[in-house]
Amino acid sequence: MTDPIATLEIESGASTRRWPIRVVVHLLTFAAVLAVWVVASNQGWVSERILPPPAEVLESWWNLASKGILADHLGVTLWEVFAGFVIGAAGGFIIAVVASFWADFRSVVWPYMVALQVTPRVAIAPLLFIWLGFGALPKIVLAATICFFPVLINSLTGLMLVDEEADQLFRSLGATRSQRFFRLALPGALPVIFAGLKTSISLALIGAIVGEFVSAQEGLGLLIQRFSFQLNTSAAYAVLLTLTVIGLVLYGLMELADRWIVYWNRDDRLHHRTEHAASKHAAALIRISKNQ
Repeated sequence: MTDPIATLEIESGASTRRWPIRVVVHLLTFAAVLAVWVVASNQGWVSERILPPPAEVLESWWNLASKGILADHLGVTLWEVFAGFVIGAAGGFIIAVVASFWADFRSVVWPYMVALQVTPRVAIAPLLFIWLGFGALPKIVLAATICFFPVLINSLTGLMLVDEEADQLFRSLGATRSQRFFRLALPGALPVIFAGLKTSISLALIGAIVGEFVSAQEGLGLLIQRFSFQLNTSAAYAVLLTLTVIGLVLYGLMELADRWIVYWNRDDRLHHRTEHAASKHAAALIRISKNQ
């Protein structure tokens, strides 16, 4: 019979050995893309109005960063993204929880949720500015409506996929509805919920930028629009690459939260937790033996 702990150790060790190889592959891929970009710009394969040289983009980025322009507008955009994400994700999760408990509520609410999802947000954006003014609030609401549905559908799907045998076991042991939710349904749904959260954090960034395109006095979306109108392509690329890095960082943070919270879905994290629990158990046994 295969020892599960030994299997986890083998898989964890193999993953550790493959990590440097993955880093090297990513770095080589990035270097190849950058080399093609440099050659295409230097040889004139693409107009500088369309694809400026990387050196010009880097120079524009440094000028924007050193003058504090990026930092000022970055704070505004990040506030809109985080506020919209928290509101949209919390709303989607709460409605999913209620819908998972009551089928009547689910049947009444679901058509309206689908109608909200299929309505183009770009069409809603001008109306939001009419209703809510021209401050940060309409961008936050737009980001919230965009990132709302992925959390709703993933959370509801995960909460509805409860193992029937496990649920019957909990019921036979006299578990209450809240105990079945927090100890069975929610842990089983967390991997699916985090998949929706990782999608939503990216969509929240998109929603904030779209709102800034429609009407804004500050924000990274405004900078891109302004530089594009001025035909300052290198500066527009600098802001665009900044947005790309922000999106990667936000997604990475959500991935780290996924690895930390849903540890049983990752072999390396499960192995670490198992080793930690075993060491604590061994230390407790040693203390008991010494006291005796």
